[in-house]
Amino acid sequence: MSVTKIVPLTNVGLLSAAIARTHNRPAGLPGLVVMYGPSGLGKSVGAAFAANQHRAYYVECRDTWSKKAFLHAILREMSIQPAPTLSVMVDQIAEQLSRSGRPLLIDDVQYLLEKAVANVLTDIYNASEGTIVLIGEERVPNSLAKLERLHNRVLEWVPAQRATLDDLRALAEASYPKLHFADDLLDDLRKKVNGCLRRVAVNLYKVYSEAQARCIDRIDLAAWGADGWFTGEAPSRRA
Repeated sequence: MSVTKIVPLTNVGLLSAAIARTHNRPAGLPGLVVMYGPSGLGKSVGAAFAANQHRAYYVECRDTWSKKAFLHAILREMSIQPAPTLSVMVDQIAEQLSRSGRPLLIDDVQYLLEKAVANVLTDIYNASEGTIVLIGEERVPNSLAKLERLHNRVLEWVPAQRATLDDLRALAEASYPKLHFADDLLDDLRKKVNGCLRRVAVNLYKVYSEAQARCIDRIDLAAWGADGWFTGEAPSRRA
């Protein structure tokens, strides 16, 4: 089971609603949406769902990307042959965003904001005035604050939320429909991993594997044990 399984969780709904509001904004308002938060909260899951729902162009950034690599990735997603110069590539992207009316989602944007590539983002927005969604880690708001020309084009800030009990129920039911996870087990898991969706997914798989080994279709906290969670901490060295 992968954490990228698309289930309508809290962050999925928050991001999708923010994109819809921004896409339907009155003329003259800025068009950037920014979702930010710690790793593991399901931001990329929300991005994948939103990209499908809004027919958005989607790129996932890399730390090694130059301006050229970034523009090539967007044009590849748009199925457009890149022009030979950076300025014309920016025009190609802006024209496609304007013509199609589709949003552009840029995931792991923290890799770009502290480089000169960030200026290309501003150029794309200024030339298209489309809906552009930036998704990244906790430092993204501070990085954007240093880029006033980009920062003042944000219409919606979307802080990623830690997983709720309802989120855990939804993920468990979608991932393992033949196994009933009791609420006391799910809530203890949520607390132990501090709402980190990625670690929730790892632990749900552990519970499912154990339930299969025991040939049971229901499991609660008493049957599992409160100390059986993977929290990301390495085990202590034995003496």
